[in-house]
Amino acid sequence: MRLALIALAGALAGACAVAPAFAQKAYGPGATDTEIKIGNIMPYSGPASAYGVIGKAEAAFFRMINDKGGINGRRINFISYDDSYSPPKAVEQARKLVESDNVLLIFNPLGTPSNSAIQKYMNDQKVPQLFVATGASKWNDPKNFPWTMGWQPSYQAEGKIYAQYILKTKPDAKIAILYQNDDYGKDYLKGFLDGLNGKLKPVLQLTYETTDPTIDSQMTRLQSSGADTFFNITTPKFAAMAIKKAAEIGWKPTQFLNNVSASVGSVLKPAGFDAAQGIISTGYLKDPTDSTWKDDPGFKTWSAFVDKYMPGADKSDGGIVTGYSAAQTLAYVLGQCGDNLTRENVMKQAASINNLSLDMLLPGIRINTSATDFAPIQQEQLQMFKGDRWSLFGEVYDVSHK
Repeated sequence: MRLALIALAGALAGACAVAPAFAQKAYGPGATDTEIKIGNIMPYSGPASAYGVIGKAEAAFFRMINDKGGINGRRINFISYDDSYSPPKAVEQARKLVESDNVLLIFNPLGTPSNSAIQKYMNDQKVPQLFVATGASKWNDPKNFPWTMGWQPSYQAEGKIYAQYILKTKPDAKIAILYQNDDYGKDYLKGFLDGLNGKLKPVLQLTYETTDPTIDSQMTRLQSSGADTFFNITTPKFAAMAIKKAAEIGWKPTQFLNNVSASVGSVLKPAGFDAAQGIISTGYLKDPTDSTWKDDPGFKTWSAFVDKYMPGADKSDGGIVTGYSAAQTLAYVLGQCGDNLTRENVMKQAASINNLSLDMLLPGIRINTSATDFAPIQQEQLQMFKGDRWSLFGEVYDVSHK
């Protein structure tokens, strides 16, 4: 692990090339002696626009990297486009980045529907679709899609964690589920139902569309089902609506909220802290609102970064932590590439991460990849919302398939 940390520090500080001195320089599209061009696709507008802060944090991170001399002396040219959480628009933007902007790779494009729409194109073009911002299990398929790699924990694995916890603590639970009607929502649902293993059957499962103006009718029906347990599989806008509506109609089930909407700033604060008490989710990143981390070196580094490069930003927004951490992972990989900045070597290095620690990963959680395992983060811990922050509890779950 020490070697990994040293390499990361080198990447962030613009250290000398990691590659052997005798190695020839090799460049793919988007890479030169002075620049590395990185593409990105984010929903800066539309129904998932709350996630746009992730792209803003990544842009800020690479500004910081450039101020420190770049990575191995090369500046990062970060090109980020809006797809409004629309798959056809994502395809258009991916083509623009690859065919017009000639980027070395597309990094952390957000959303299961958007990434699903561009996955075949990216693999046909042999362009890294690297550290995608979605936890669908399909991104860990190096045999069929060797140019696509996930980053965050799997939605299915997370769903199984909630199911295991319910079976252990509330074996007679009456469960109601609301999920987004797309690959993202269905992936969470599958993991949850697999985890229940037929021992419990939900009393009601309802869907919503990202174009729906409200989910009030669904919440009323879920309450009427008599359920005492609620699994909320929603993106931030709808998560806040669901939490708020449950409180308004006096429905007080045990609530489980998927991690992708666990941001204090963009979900729980708008929903109202009173309405959010007792909600259970998972965590793998440090919650910036948790005073536990106030003296933690990694948290201090992150906080100083936000102060300098995102002045005025809401530090309670977990999206800033996500963007910073994903970008820190990419910086490490590019540092490991040395002077061999081909698309092939980017994927090789991304698939060779060993026990990498990041500033904002929870203690004990590390990033690991291999040529046969494209799921970098496979550990999570349960957390409960108390007061105005998340409180971790219980064991760290290892959700790997090893």
